[in-house]
Amino acid sequence: MKNPLWRMLVLFLALSGAVALSAQQTTESFDEAYQRLRQGRTYSRDVPRGVVQASYRSDSGEYFYTLDVPESYDPSRRYQLRMQLHGGVGRMEDNRPRDAGARGRLAGAEQIYVMPYAWRDAPWWSHRQTQNLVAILDLVKRTYNVDENRVVLSGVSDGGTAAYYTAMRATTPFASILPLNGFIGVLRNETTDADGDLFPHNLVNKPLFIVNGGRDPQYPTSMVDPYIEHLRKGGVDLVYAPQPNAAHDTSWWPEVKASFEQFVTDHPRRPLPDTLTWETGEVPDRAHWLVIDRLAARGANDATLPDLNAMRSRPVPDFGIRSSGTRVNRVVKGSNAQQMGLKSGDVIATVNNQPVSAGTDVVEALRGFPPGRPLILGVTRGNAAVRLTGRYAPTVIPEEAEAMFPRQGESGRVDLVRSGNTVNARTVGVGAFTVLLSPDQFDFARPVTIVVNGRTAFEGAVQKDLRTLLKWAEADNDRTMLFGAELKISVN
Repeated sequence: MKNPLWRMLVLFLALSGAVALSAQQTTESFDEAYQRLRQGRTYSRDVPRGVVQASYRSDSGEYFYTLDVPESYDPSRRYQLRMQLHGGVGRMEDNRPRDAGARGRLAGAEQIYVMPYAWRDAPWWSHRQTQNLVAILDLVKRTYNVDENRVVLSGVSDGGTAAYYTAMRATTPFASILPLNGFIGVLRNETTDADGDLFPHNLVNKPLFIVNGGRDPQYPTSMVDPYIEHLRKGGVDLVYAPQPNAAHDTSWWPEVKASFEQFVTDHPRRPLPDTLTWETGEVPDRAHWLVIDRLAARGANDATLPDLNAMRSRPVPDFGIRSSGTRVNRVVKGSNAQQMGLKSGDVIATVNNQPVSAGTDVVEALRGFPPGRPLILGVTRGNAAVRLTGRYAPTVIPEEAEAMFPRQGESGRVDLVRSGNTVNARTVGVGAFTVLLSPDQFDFARPVTIVVNGRTAFEGAVQKDLRTLLKWAEADNDRTMLFGAELKISVN
């Protein structure tokens, strides 16, 4: 299946006329064009500032977005940009903007804020929205002087969950990923209906700054913590800043803002990273200087690679109720809950004489109790108030291995490590891939060597190519990521 992001790329190339060289471009040398592209375009002073409402149309519809541009915007400076994704997608019935101002952003450092919109039929975790984010960023970079290596992706609630999704699908433009009050586990739910298979090992490419609340009724830290621990152990560079007393809100922002912004400052994007990993089920697909062109049946010659999708669940205490918030839907036969007298239909109003709010997930709240602790439950049963007493003695469900995201189709993965002019590649399920060579990363005066799964797949001189330079410069619109050659590598 053709990757929709690449259909968008082809559209941009066609609209801009990048495939056909202009008269100026055909007369300049590679080095002249390279220096011109590194310098970039001249930006106008006559651009909108403050809160700016905008939209564009593609073959899939109209997409609105809001910009918040500093009133002091100076086109000679390169500006940090934060793309902020909103929550509550399921409540949005259409693509109309819901906020005429910029209240959706969390105000921080001086920068350009970009606030796209998602809605019920085009949620953040869809191909449409991944294309949308890439397209909006390209449009903004053509109008405002954006520092390409200071573009970050953040979001709150559904937007935080979407930040994980986008990082696994389109890593190249972003310096860091900042999910706030989101939960990566939501993306595996059938009701979420996320487009395409997801590959959590792709998260090792970018650093993450994560915030969740301990009293969040939707995604409490007790639910999120095992996933964070798994990602960290698997090599994801992350900072986790749990807020023990926070609910599903951003009341913690004044206390977290400084460390959030410092994290962004400390983690600029590496446009040409020396190590890179990417897995995909839709080709062609790209991450930075790697393009996966063709998948292949997995075989004995494939490398053995660690995979963050293989997750072992921790032993879990099971009190014995299946609930929606505070309402008990089912009581497990022989469980601690049944022994205490809970019944289906009960609503738990208090735990140890402390009121329980309607949005609280009682199952998650009880998991924080130590076994053997006295337990008093105030229950509403029909029109009656019932008091149940006992001790918290849950059954421990043992650890087991499971896939973080079950796979629906075939996929392929390439891991690259560059040392000088030599690239070592390890592949699984890939038939062919392309290595993009930048003069900032490779010495074109020396031979280039590509080793695939221990076999030398290419060794020789590589010539700088003007057409390659111009093609990728127009596609990326990025002064810091320019390519002078493409090496097509066949794995077998």
